[in-house]
Amino acid sequence: MATFNKGILGGFSGKVGTVVGANWRGKDVMRSLPKPSQKEPTEKQLLQQAKFKLAVAFLQPLKTIQSQYFGSGSGVKSRVNMATSYTINEATQVVAGVPELVYNKVLITKGELTGFQNAILSTQAGGFLELEWEDNSTQGNASPTDEVSLVSYCKDLNDFQIFESIVMRSDLIAGVTLPSFCTGKSVEVWAFLNTEKRTFASNSFYLGEHTVL
Repeated sequence: MATFNKGILGGFSGKVGTVVGANWRGKDVMRSLPKPSQKEPTEKQLLQQAKFKLAVAFLQPLKTIQSQYFGSGSGVKSRVNMATSYTINEATQVVAGVPELVYNKVLITKGELTGFQNAILSTQAGGFLELEWEDNSTQGNASPTDEVSLVSYCKDLNDFQIFESIVMRSDLIAGVTLPSFCTGKSVEVWAFLNTEKRTFASNSFYLGEHTVL
């Protein structure tokens, strides 16, 4: 792979002849077109490809959040790539030869901000989710003004509902209403905190599987 400054052609994206151009972490890069493999993929390779496909499809709606709040974003890997690698390696399992997600190991965000203390989620009629937690705004690097976000995922509908910055840490309670099409469905729910300036976040906290009333 080669990098290049603005030349006669400038930066480009996609395949041109035998080379592929792209923009990688702010740099124009160019590499040769890979030769197609003549070998049949092994079972291990096929399984890894299936894990990758599962993780990428699941995380796609979270791309904006994870590009800001997953890890430090330093080094070769982007935050989105780090989230994908984590999900593949730590939050999937193989059942009867088929990879599936382990939701209690999934991380929506990953960071050094102090997380929730004794957070509990309850459900109410009308698709209402209520999250309560204890005040720990003086613990570690926590602040009363840290912002609370909540994320739900319905596997049956392949649907994410994302509620960002709904209240502050000091409020100790947050409520959101899911769309009516979620009624009667099971959803996985996570919450996370980020700083008021939105510079970094906590590890997301898994709140369990709940039936929407």
